[in-house]
Amino acid sequence: MASCFIAPSILSADFARLGDEVRAVIAGGADLIHFDVMDNHYVPNLTVGPLVCQALKPHTSVPIDVHLMVKPVDRIVPDFAKAGASIISFHPEASDHVDRTIGLIHDCGCKAGLVFNPATPLVWLDHVLDKLDLVLIMSVNPGFGGQSFITEALAKLRLARARIDAVQARTGREIRLEVDGGVKVDNIGAIAKAGADTFVAGSAIFGTSDYAATIAAMRAAATA
Repeated sequence: MASCFIAPSILSADFARLGDEVRAVIAGGADLIHFDVMDNHYVPNLTVGPLVCQALKPHTSVPIDVHLMVKPVDRIVPDFAKAGASIISFHPEASDHVDRTIGLIHDCGCKAGLVFNPATPLVWLDHVLDKLDLVLIMSVNPGFGGQSFITEALAKLRLARARIDAVQARTGREIRLEVDGGVKVDNIGAIAKAGADTFVAGSAIFGTSDYAATIAAMRAAATA
């Protein structure tokens, strides 16, 4: 497993030049493109849907990492799979049957992730971790970009890492531990030490003039 994946979040990109922005961060070293989907129902914001994902797919040479902040979730999963998603993550609160939603994502040919808000306990993992490909710990409350990192997420990452390591030791399954919210060059090292291996960053990348330099600095700090 690669030790460090950097996943720029297009939530902070220039939407008037989205294809150019995606190509630019990939050229700068991005490992994934993080695609935030908000429905103004589960979270208080409205962003983008499958049509935008489909439009971006020809511009991407790395996997599209779709984070569904929508409720209900099952109806939209096949649309994003068809639109080109490689990974689809969802919140347990947004699904009536978490196990069934994970199965649906896999049946659509995508990897499945489960997302934990700051106040959502990791107990959901007790029953489904051995079926997941990714666990995403939110280090902000979802809905808006540019928020500050909630430091309590470090303890949660350590607990999630211990659970993932135990399942990987038992089954050999590759499960990535992703973090999203307030990740920057100056805190990514501590976040990596807490166990994360996949880092979503929006404004910390798209708010700079040199994407490649920022991604390289993040990778160096995360792997130091």
